[in-house]
Amino acid sequence: MSGFVEKPEPLQVPGLTHLHTGKVRDLYRTEGGELVMVASDRMSAYDWVLPTEIPDKGRVLTQLSLWWFERLEDLVPHHVLSTDLPAGAPADWEGRTLMCRALDMVPVECVARGYLTGSGLVEYNATRTVCGLGLPEGLVDGSELPAPIFTPATKAAVGDHDENVSYEEVAHQVGVETAALLRQKTLAVYGRARDIARERGIILADTKFEFGFATADGAEPELVIADEVLTPDSSRFWPADSWQPGRAQPSYDKQYVRDWLTSPASGWDRESEQPPPPLPQEVVDATRAKYVEAYELLTGIRWS
Repeated sequence: MSGFVEKPEPLQVPGLTHLHTGKVRDLYRTEGGELVMVASDRMSAYDWVLPTEIPDKGRVLTQLSLWWFERLEDLVPHHVLSTDLPAGAPADWEGRTLMCRALDMVPVECVARGYLTGSGLVEYNATRTVCGLGLPEGLVDGSELPAPIFTPATKAAVGDHDENVSYEEVAHQVGVETAALLRQKTLAVYGRARDIARERGIILADTKFEFGFATADGAEPELVIADEVLTPDSSRFWPADSWQPGRAQPSYDKQYVRDWLTSPASGWDRESEQPPPPLPQEVVDATRAKYVEAYELLTGIRWS
């Protein structure tokens, strides 16, 4: 069993209806029908939401997403309407809250990979494919792919694991036209972001996006990118100057957390049904530093 070690009680805010508590984000609806998305400091790993938070994590994710949205909006519109706090919201929501358009969400995790690692590497080692796409012989952990690929996944509930699926399965699920549009937009956004990151000495190995359709009176539905984009929670960022295929790469994400949880120091057996323990302060500090470092390197803005 996995999920929340300690599921938080949703905060009650006058004028807002609580809709969902996710691994990181809490979702509310205003009386006017807009969505309010609040990024917490919760940390997830190995399909568990841990009992220890990482200070500033939610703000880093939100501010980095906003930075990317500005650089991508000529490729695909985003869901953000405002960063103003709703009336009556707590002060702690400042910097971590987005007022968003309500969308008809597509039930697919849209993953782009430019490098081989993670679940893609596992599948490749078994079948020389990723999501049914054939790849050349001789690739290893961290290898750059001949070209970026679209490798979609199902969107799992909290405590469950996303499952890679083929493009054909996505087309069957959402329709041929929508599947083609998802693939085209995913690879276009990945290509833009990869180039921006590369200019800053960072490899964008892979990333995942969520999309939904917005409808206006009398207009055709418009595909919109939603949730977070190109953050250390949704992407693998590697320092380019230490990239070395054939091994696990250093990364700007939750690797400190994963490494500690699977080390003898944690005393936790990942294969057991027992929840993971609280994180020690040094792991919290090191993880926060990596999130902040990713923000500063990508944006060129000092975190304060």
